[in-house]
Amino acid sequence: MKRLIQKGLMFGNLYHVDSPALVARYNRALKKLTGHETALTDFYVDISGFSPEVGEELADPLYLNQGGCNRQFILLSPDQKRAPLLGAKFSTSRGILRAFIDANEAQIFALTARDALGGELMNSVYRIDSPARLFDLRKITVEADTTEGSLANVAALAARVDRFLSAENAWYDETLIGEMIDLSRQSGGLAHTPVKLRQTQFEQGDFWTAHYGGLYVIRDVIQPSVIAPDADDLGPVPVDRVIDMTDRNAIARYLADNGLVEPIVKARGINAAAILRQKMEFIAVDAVAGIEGVHIGNEDNVLHRLARRHAEILPEAFFGLEQMLRWATGAGKWPSITSEHPAYFYTLRAADVPQRDLVNMLLAELAPKDIRQLFICHKDLFYRLYAGWPEAKKTYVADYLERAYQADKAGARAALFAHDAPMDDSGPAPREDLVTRVGPWGAFAAAQAKRGAQDKTGPWDKPKKRGKKKAKSKSKEKRR
Repeated sequence: MKRLIQKGLMFGNLYHVDSPALVARYNRALKKLTGHETALTDFYVDISGFSPEVGEELADPLYLNQGGCNRQFILLSPDQKRAPLLGAKFSTSRGILRAFIDANEAQIFALTARDALGGELMNSVYRIDSPARLFDLRKITVEADTTEGSLANVAALAARVDRFLSAENAWYDETLIGEMIDLSRQSGGLAHTPVKLRQTQFEQGDFWTAHYGGLYVIRDVIQPSVIAPDADDLGPVPVDRVIDMTDRNAIARYLADNGLVEPIVKARGINAAAILRQKMEFIAVDAVAGIEGVHIGNEDNVLHRLARRHAEILPEAFFGLEQMLRWATGAGKWPSITSEHPAYFYTLRAADVPQRDLVNMLLAELAPKDIRQLFICHKDLFYRLYAGWPEAKKTYVADYLERAYQADKAGARAALFAHDAPMDDSGPAPREDLVTRVGPWGAFAAAQAKRGAQDKTGPWDKPKKRGKKKAKSKSKEKRR
């Protein structure tokens, strides 16, 4: 993992806490939120104020996320909005924090000029003790204040001023006047220029969660469903359908029925042939990386060279994409690639729908050899898989991402996703001593519902006729 950090592909864009004043503000907020303080004088934090170094010092990687469902945060500067969110338990958490900071950037700038802003992403659930509890997470409220209670003091002062101006004989209420004077002293300049945070409520309709092995909760579509690593062991949840991650036919049909995906070759605004070639190269590299003595390199001819020399060991997914590439370049007929084909999910991208980031994340998990999409859309899974790759593949992947992606992230995302280019939270790596501090791994390591058997098909393949015996599916229909 050290090479990823050095190349800015891991722990990138963390905010540097490197002055006594910032450390003191952070400690005041940390003490108020958790009861702890750090003895460190120099460390890095993510968008939520979580520091891998402080997590290691406290021996608690969840010191700002106890229970994994109400994320606490410490803001020292609005510049934290550019940082990633480390150890995210929900795919929506960073987006909510970023939207909150964007909506209140001027206010946060004023408040953090002399204090830290601490708070919590609040919902009605305090622990996720069953999968069904995830469905209680619909609206997230951001609660925040400085360690001195500046916002609360201003609100309290405003309420007393209103009472003073409207109540009869308020001039004679010495208690009220005394409270106003005390609150004015505590509020300081904010009393004269009140700061009020805007947009503190956010919807959380569709999301991925790390809980229970990694679930995709998709509710705001025709067929609300959960896609789970093991549908049989999930237990009761308040949706009609639970789909097993291994049931490719069921997932393909679900994505198609709800209009969530489109074929890359029919998508507008992208160079489909170039994308297919790159996916083929990634698959070829994965196939040969474990062979001793094989040179992969990062030249422009990697795909051609590997395919020519090692065609006999390339997997079926490679040749499925090759058929699709021939059609895309006018050199072949339209291929029939069903959802059972290993290449199938490599040929798709999310449609232009509100769930596009979540769907691209799901597709990255279903087609993990596409290391570029995996890195952009599902970093948690990327880092876990990276640890088990052969050294040759690790070197290729790190060099490729640095050369072809890191140099122009926005351009690469636009070329790959066009209308739905996701935001990326990686960036320049912090200085190298972070590696030695936290170790190379970081601190720690329904209209069409109730279908029968699923057709072996997808959004662009003609369905195969079903015989008398229906195909078995691991998807599980559930009643509320």
